[in-house]
Amino acid sequence: MTTTLSPARTTGGKNEDRHRLSVIGGLAALSLDAMASVAYGPEAIVLVLAVAGGTGLGFTLPVTLAIALLLAVLTLSYRQVIAAFPNGGGAYGVSREYLGRRASLVAAASLIVDYVLNVAVSVAAGVAALTSAFPQLLPYTVWLCLGVLALVTGINLRGIANSARAFVVPTAIYVGAILVVVVVGLIRTDPATAIAAAPAHAQSLETIGILLLLKAFANGCSALTGVEAIANAVPSFRKPRVKRAQSAEVALGGLLAVMLIGIAILIEKFSIQPVDGVTVLSQVTGAALGNGFGFYVVQFSTVVLLALAANTSFGGLPVLAQLLAEHNNLPHVFALRAERQVHRYGIGFLAITAALLLIISEGQMNTLVPLFAIGVFVGFTLSQVGMVRHWRRTRPQGWHGKVFINGFGAALTAIAAVVVTATKFGEGGWLIVVALPALVLLMEWVHRTYRRIGESLELGRTPAPPRPHRARVIVPVHSVTRLTRDALAAALSLGDRVEAVTVTHPGEEAAAKKFVEDWDRWHPDVPLVQLYDERRRLGEPLVEYLRGIGDCHAFVLIAEVEPEHLWQRVLQNQRGAVLSRALRRHSDAVVCRMRFRLTPHVCIDVN
Repeated sequence: MTTTLSPARTTGGKNEDRHRLSVIGGLAALSLDAMASVAYGPEAIVLVLAVAGGTGLGFTLPVTLAIALLLAVLTLSYRQVIAAFPNGGGAYGVSREYLGRRASLVAAASLIVDYVLNVAVSVAAGVAALTSAFPQLLPYTVWLCLGVLALVTGINLRGIANSARAFVVPTAIYVGAILVVVVVGLIRTDPATAIAAAPAHAQSLETIGILLLLKAFANGCSALTGVEAIANAVPSFRKPRVKRAQSAEVALGGLLAVMLIGIAILIEKFSIQPVDGVTVLSQVTGAALGNGFGFYVVQFSTVVLLALAANTSFGGLPVLAQLLAEHNNLPHVFALRAERQVHRYGIGFLAITAALLLIISEGQMNTLVPLFAIGVFVGFTLSQVGMVRHWRRTRPQGWHGKVFINGFGAALTAIAAVVVTATKFGEGGWLIVVALPALVLLMEWVHRTYRRIGESLELGRTPAPPRPHRARVIVPVHSVTRLTRDALAAALSLGDRVEAVTVTHPGEEAAAKKFVEDWDRWHPDVPLVQLYDERRRLGEPLVEYLRGIGDCHAFVLIAEVEPEHLWQRVLQNQRGAVLSRALRRHSDAVVCRMRFRLTPHVCIDVN
């Protein structure tokens, strides 16, 4: 007979939706990485093209337009991914459905690496901008990085909707400031401030060639990191989730394209060149707005957004980790959600790994940047190839055009992945080349382990009906006290055969004799078994006794005192913990630990 409990009336659905994202909230919570890339994407292009002098810098706009074209392809593609995979996962979900489990693990590993590096790079970049403005803070770089990371982590532990609300204003100020720079710069005929000249050593020029342009394109593609985050976190949106996530994806693609192309036009219009100690965005802002209040608004909002861009990873990785855990590729603990729809274990993993990277790199952005954006292009490529297969399998109206768009995007992202890996391999990129297969092997090992556990538990099969067994309950004892009495009383309620067992060691014969006399005088109607161990072991003699009786249905009830105060734990002898550990490792007995609280009631915990 099955008893079904009727759920109480609740407004849980509405409450849960309150902790999810709107379109604006999605942009604030999941697009900061992509938005902040405006601060370093155009500069990455200029740094490469500058080696060819003014002629090379003339290709800034064409290279940016190529990146904007790829951005448009990715935006359209991920808009379709959102509709096809509303449970999130992005490149992982697409690859798992259409390219197989192994390809999906490669996509997942690339996303995990990208998310962790994004947090470390974003925090380091924000702190670098701060220490550039206030050099006296330079000795505290690592502590500042960890402080910013702790702040972003703390906000996200309160829920992704809370983080979105906290970041809406900084995001709006930043986007608005960049758009003002673009509009004013386009209207202005002459720069508001003098343009700094390039240093003399920059005049050693190289010839413009396809490899130089490809390198500039690959470097500039760092501006595309974070485009996939919305597709990865569709379940974090309010209903209708797919429609809201698609709107956020399109808004992100449009805003990012306008800002990138606008900055590229101004770079060519004002003949901006890379200058030591001055960012390209800073030069463009000065040329458009001068060195007044507007200039400092742009600079300060850029610092804030760079630091907060780490939030994109906090929105994407926990959802991805949840999917991986549900598919038995990561420990199941990552699938747990707390109040406010928070994946605490995913957030904790992200924060700890990013903190380790920041400590190892001493908070230096330039140490981390060569590792950045390699993995994300692997995910982009797999996602595009998977969507090609999706269209060819489903064949909706106009599927030929969609296949062309995704196929073209796959070719572009594959080229970018190869070029970025080749150009950054010696600068630390080899670590990513090693990390990706290592992560895939780790997830394979987790999956195999869960499969073996599932086979042992006969998951998916209907077991035989349960039948009662005669149970033997063993109670370790060493004195006659109220604790012993309550333990035996609990044991008698658990099974029909109860034995008390005591272990005696050399030099304890007198104490053992007195204990037996006390036991006989007490006469609890429970047999007492005495074990002797010359090696002064505690758990092993009990394990050997259980093996000797050959009872597969044995319970061991370990009675322990639960201190009234936490500090009193240091006064305990840890006998119960030692016994429990030995029994769990070396026997099949069910271990029950009875906590005797120093209060009027007793609580039994069966672990």
